[in-house]
Order: sequence, then structure tokens, then C-alpha cells
Amino acid sequence: MIVSVVIPTRNEEATIGGIIDAVKAYGDEVLVVDGHSTDNTKQISLEHGARYVLDGGKGKGDGIRVGFREAGGDIVVFIDADGSHVPADIPKLVKPIIDHKAAMVIGCRMTGGSDELHGDLGKFIRYIGSMIITLIVNYRWKVRLTDIQNGFRAVNRQAGLRTNLVENSFTIEQEMAMKFLRNGDRVMNIPSHEYARQAGISGISVSRVWFNYGWVVIKNVLGMTKSARL
Repeated sequence: MIVSVVIPTRNEEATIGGIIDAVKAYGDEVLVVDGHSTDNTKQISLEHGARYVLDGGKGKGDGIRVGFREAGGDIVVFIDADGSHVPADIPKLVKPIIDHKAAMVIGCRMTGGSDELHGDLGKFIRYIGSMIITLIVNYRWKVRLTDIQNGFRAVNRQAGLRTNLVENSFTIEQEMAMKFLRNGDRVMNIPSHEYARQAGISGISVSRVWFNYGWVVIKNVLGMTKSARL
């Protein structure tokens, strides 16, 4: 199978070049999906040999959907541009899809460890919230997942294209997991460590996003959304 590594990004000039170079060994193409950066992200991406496209400017969720449409591979690996993920784990994410054991494989920070989910009150609240959401999803679909929100994941591209993903923010990651399960597509976790971002500030603020995360879970668990399949 052909593997496309997709890097959704916005204003990550300090790290994007290194991420592109690090993932080249694990994919047949590297695609940068840019959320209209105002820094040198585009120039650096092209200099390092990535294919570069703009998303619709609506947020990370929009970038994910553009990544599915623009990628040329059978498997799409999404990895953040901030240097928090481990490119060497890509083969472990991809293998269950190649072996037809899963449609999506998510890197698990709970078993692999995380520098981003521990250390202060905000991170603690984020960790607890993530655990509660994962527990709800597990009971609803009778699975035993350990992390559904990590952006580092490999996905069968055709499964992604036929799934009706509508979220525009970071909530698309948990929406994707729930709608795959709703479609009967198998989702798996593998341990993968999450490091602190190498530069800049995270775009996720618990005080601003907690309601959206909770609402996305409620409406998907209760089947209040449109069909999960396109």
C-alpha cells in the first residue's frame, strides 16, 4: 500500500522543516496542509520537498478533510507539525492497516507516555477529560480503546473519505474515532510517546474548548448527527 504522511500546520516555521525530513523515510509522499500561515511555513515546506496545499481556513478539522482528499496514498498518516510525535512509530501505526486488522490506528499517549498531559492543573484537567470521553466511547461501542484524541494516527484513506466528518476544530479527532466505530470500521491503539511541543504555544485552551469536546461526544453517542457514512 502507498503511504501518504499528512502534516496539518499553521505558523510552525520553527519545526516544519525538521518534521518533513523526519517522516520522509516512512511515507511515499509528504503533504503539508497549511491553515493559511503568516510565517515562512510555505517556503520551508517546499524547500524540504513536501507537497503543499492550503486548507479552507476553517481550522484543523478542515485541514484533515483536505488531507484525505489531496493525499495520493492508500493509507494516510496524520502527524502534528510541532515535533510532539515520534516519526519512527509510523510503521507501527501503518502495519495493522496493511494487515487488514484495522481501519484506523491511533498512537496512545496513555500507554506511551505524554509530556503534554501532565505537569500543571490545566494539563491534569485535560487528561481527566480525555479519560472520561474515552470511557464513554468504550461503553457505547463496546471497545477498549485507551486514546481517541491523539492527532498522531494512520487511517485507511477510503474509510476516511466515506466518513461524514464535519468538525472544524481539534474535535475532529474524537469525531473520527466515533464515526469509524459507528460505521463498523475497527479502531486500534498502539503506544506512542508524546513530547512537549518544540516551539510555540498550543492552540488548545481547556477553558475555551471543553464544552465543544463534550458536545461532540454527546451528539455522536446519542446519534444526533447526520449519517456517519457519506
